[in-house]
Amino acid sequence: MKLILLGPPGAGKGTQAKRLEDKYGFVQLSTGDMLRAAVAAGTEVGKKAEAIMARGELVPNDVVVGIIAERIEQPDVAKGYILDGFPRNVAQAEALDEMLKGKGTELDAVVELKVDDSILLARIEGRAAETAGGARADDNAEALAKRLTVYHEQTAPLIAYYKGKGKLKTVDGMKDMDEVTRQIEAALGL
Repeated sequence: MKLILLGPPGAGKGTQAKRLEDKYGFVQLSTGDMLRAAVAAGTEVGKKAEAIMARGELVPNDVVVGIIAERIEQPDVAKGYILDGFPRNVAQAEALDEMLKGKGTELDAVVELKVDDSILLARIEGRAAETAGGARADDNAEALAKRLTVYHEQTAPLIAYYKGKGKLKTVDGMKDMDEVTRQIEAALGL
């Protein structure tokens, strides 16, 4: 199973990816982790990424897609994978689709965790109050509001993109974690 979990920051993508990984053996592939691993391994794509990151620049789509292409060839992803942090926009989705097509494969599904932004903001404010400032530096309402704006401007257009390709499955991300997991499993036929 080749998946993308899609949703705004705080929607629970990481939690649900971990649950799918633990239960079904799908590997959660974080683009950040893959970039660091490719650099550490000294692969050709890793060397390109290292030079770019050393200059303080963002790694271009073709390099990230190259790293994903290398990573999905590894034996540990035989049961499937969940892309985490990629694609973030339609151009990246198109590049990913082209790479997968070149390998004779495609995504099985894109699962959207549909959530209410105002409830996400309330959750983060509550969590920040409970942890005296938040567990993460960006775990506050102001930072989340900025991240939500970026999500809606850049990433949310992926919903229409994947719907048009017949890949989109939408679940109610506002339910409790166990119910969201059940909805995802049902949407994927697991």
